[in-house]
Parts: sequence; structure tokens; C-alpha cells
Amino acid sequence: MKKLVGLALTLSSLVHMHGASANQDMDKSKPNQINERFLQIQVEQNVTIGKAIKVIVSHYPQQAASIVDTALDLYPSKYKEIIHAAISAQPTLAEEVVTIALSKGISSCTSIVETAINADPSYIDFVVTAAAHSTPEELNEIVRIAVITEPDSADYIVQSLAKEHPSKIVEILQSAIGAVPFVGEYVVEALLAVFPNDAEMVITTAVRESSAQRENVKRIIETAQNSGIDIEKLEAYAIKGGATTEELSQVLDNKE
Repeated sequence: MKKLVGLALTLSSLVHMHGASANQDMDKSKPNQINERFLQIQVEQNVTIGKAIKVIVSHYPQQAASIVDTALDLYPSKYKEIIHAAISAQPTLAEEVVTIALSKGISSCTSIVETAINADPSYIDFVVTAAAHSTPEELNEIVRIAVITEPDSADYIVQSLAKEHPSKIVEILQSAIGAVPFVGEYVVEALLAVFPNDAEMVITTAVRESSAQRENVKRIIETAQNSGIDIEKLEAYAIKGGATTEELSQVLDNKE
């Protein structure tokens, strides 16, 4: 406890020193120098980098992004601890922290995304959209690791990414269902709510990607019907994706 109190006092002192000299010295390297010195002092005093980040983010949110940036430069091997500490202390930083971490190239995109999601799953949509914006070439892997890490949020993951990358709906669906097959019905519902005009693409792709799990195919058909898709169109889309007439009858007849 004493170490953490000392940590907060040290940062307060350094921030005060910076503020007092700001009008005399406009050197843009000043904040980074202060951040580096502060973090180094804490490590020298055997305060873990995670604890240091949590205290800073909690007490000085205006300094948070800058400190995280500096911490990742100084201790790149501790990136998981730094990312987790920053986001768990202040979840609204999730998007910014992920963007900063990815810009450093300190680890794989999937590892950074997984760490950020585990820190606070409720901000998963911010995490995946930030990651996809920073590394669009990793979109499929971002979907895959996010759905595996937090399958209960698959609908939010897919919907958020599809809004940002509407031309990649097929790839997003394929990655999500390929990673965790049972999420098919949930991602179909989420996509149809936002892209009703793309029902054919959504249903056909979801049915095709679920071909190895026939019960999932039937649940996707039922979900599409519950979403208000015209029966004749639904039958055509599902058959195009590989559904059988028997499966359609089992689902649709039960609804009549």
C-alpha cells in the first residue's frame, strides 16, 4: 500500500514540475521525459508496471494515453500487463490503447486484441473496430480471435465490424462461424437487423459455412424467418447455401 501511495505522490510531483515549467519550455519531448522517469522510478522501487499503470490511469486519466505509449516503448515485453492494466482501470481507453499498441508492432494483432478483450469484454466492439482500422489486412484474424475469446459477444463483434467494412460481410461471417459454429444464428440476426437488403448474401453464406452442423443450419433458417424475411426468398437463399428441402420443411412447417 505504501508503495502505491508513494507512486501516486511521485507522479503528482512530476506532473507539477512539468506544469510549472511549461510556460518556460515548450519542448515537446518534456512529457515523454517525465513519463519515462516516473515509470523507471516505480520499477526501481519494485512496483510492477501493471500497478503503476493502474494508479496513473485511475488518478490522472488525462495522462493515461501518453503513459501507456511510453510504457510500451520502455517495456515492450510487458505489453500484456500494460494493456490489461490500462483498460481494466479505464475501459473507455480500450480503443486508444489498442491503436497505440498496434502502432508499436510489439506483438501480433491477435495477441493484442485478445489481451484487450480479456481486460474488459464489455468494450469488445471498440477493441475490434480499432484493431481492424489499424490493421485492415488482419480483419479475418481479428474476427476469429475475438469470437473465440468472447463467443457470447459474437453478434456485437460481427455487427460492429460489418458496419465499418460492409464490403467484407462474407469474410466476416466466414471467420466468425468458422471459429465458433454455434454463433451462426446470432450473427445472422445481428446482420439482418443492419443489412436487410443483403439478406441473400447473409443467409446463403451462413448456411454454407454451417454445412457441417445441420442443426445450426436449421436454426439459421428459423432466425432468418423470425427476422421477417419473405418465405419464398428465404427458401431460395437457404437452398442456394446448401440447405435441403427437408430442413426447410422441418423449420417452416413448424412455424405455421
